Amino acid sequence: MNLRAIGCNVESATVELREKLAFDSVKTQKALAELNARYAAEAVILGTCNRVELYVARQETVAPLHAPLIAEFLSEVHGLPAQEIAPHLYEHADAAAARHLFRVASGLDSVVLGESQIAGQVKEAFEFAQKANATGPLLNTLFPAALRVSKRVRSETGIAQGHVSVSSAAVDFVRQVFDTFTDKTILVIGAGKMGRLTLNHLAELKPAAVLVTNRNSARAEQSARKCNGRVIAWEQLDDALVQADIVLSTTGAPEPIVSRRRFEDKVRRRRAGRTLLIFDMAVPRDFDPEIHDGDTVNLFNVDDLTRVADQRMAERRRHIPAAEAIIEAEVAKFVADWNRRANGPVIGQLTAEVDKLREAILGPLLVKLNGKLTDPEKAFIEQAFRLFQNRLLHGPIAALQEASHEGHGSLRDALRKLFGLK
Repeated sequence: MNLRAIGCNVESATVELREKLAFDSVKTQKALAELNARYAAEAVILGTCNRVELYVARQETVAPLHAPLIAEFLSEVHGLPAQEIAPHLYEHADAAAARHLFRVASGLDSVVLGESQIAGQVKEAFEFAQKANATGPLLNTLFPAALRVSKRVRSETGIAQGHVSVSSAAVDFVRQVFDTFTDKTILVIGAGKMGRLTLNHLAELKPAAVLVTNRNSARAEQSARKCNGRVIAWEQLDDALVQADIVLSTTGAPEPIVSRRRFEDKVRRRRAGRTLLIFDMAVPRDFDPEIHDGDTVNLFNVDDLTRVADQRMAERRRHIPAAEAIIEAEVAKFVADWNRRANGPVIGQLTAEVDKLREAILGPLLVKLNGKLTDPEKAFIEQAFRLFQNRLLHGPIAALQEASHEGHGSLRDALRKLFGLK
């Protein structure tokens, strides 16, 4: 097959190295062209925040592109010493390379198990390479197969069900409390990273309004612009709490900014029994935990969300064996289908060559025996030669077909050399 998947990910390389090896569109275009021109290789470059991988395929009759050579190539592209790159590269060959891509596309090789975005990134990388005319028969078969496998894994297992990050777990709580969100107001207190991530997930629910408040008004303005929110002065926090239905708080203050007394005196009575959902993502916490009553006020902290995320991840892990079984079956099918396709021309050439040999021997023989044989005797001799040819070829062809599941072309190469095939 002569297929290689070579690269690094979060487990094999630091974020500093992955940043240095990252490909933008310009570098990707140039690298694909160079791989095609220099090595006559089909190529796709997959880059995400967690991985940089090159998928390269060549004709079976030439040497594979191994990791040390790709390290040298990456060294040229990114201006880094090859010795800094090589120790962090992994290499998967042939069937193992197909298996690796299928697992990547299905979210089984992700930091977040079952991550849904990776399939889209695989699709984008393939389409970019196609537009650059960098792919060929093998990769044009492999990548669509990977995307089909990804869909099958997600539809037939629970590997992608539920939110698994701390920030996205907040959505699970929100959906349990509210039926609709187009009339809801989200209040963001502070400008912490966790709050921004959580807001990104909640924004998918399309709330009516987003309010942002922070002691630093400039940071409040910046956060508000990113989420199409409206800035509320820090001094008006109590009024904002009255307006809000959902609160995200990540101030990093050394002590609670909303005590139980302040909440009871200035917020609860004015809300008149309306449900309030508070996500206190701060450590130390921003809200007095005694505010929570489990009825109209529901207060959750980062530990609550972590437990939900862990539960969701545990649920996903239950589906790993089923997902792996699907992938193994699909890898076997892909390798067998590809090798049958690759075997076809070799079998055709082999049969044609032996046909020529048979005719070269049988023709002069029949000429020499012309007039000495009846037509039925000539037909019998011709049939005998054909039977001998078929039995002679049966062993090599059967062995070639049987070896299809192995994912390499060593037997095809041997037959080409033995019989002088192109």
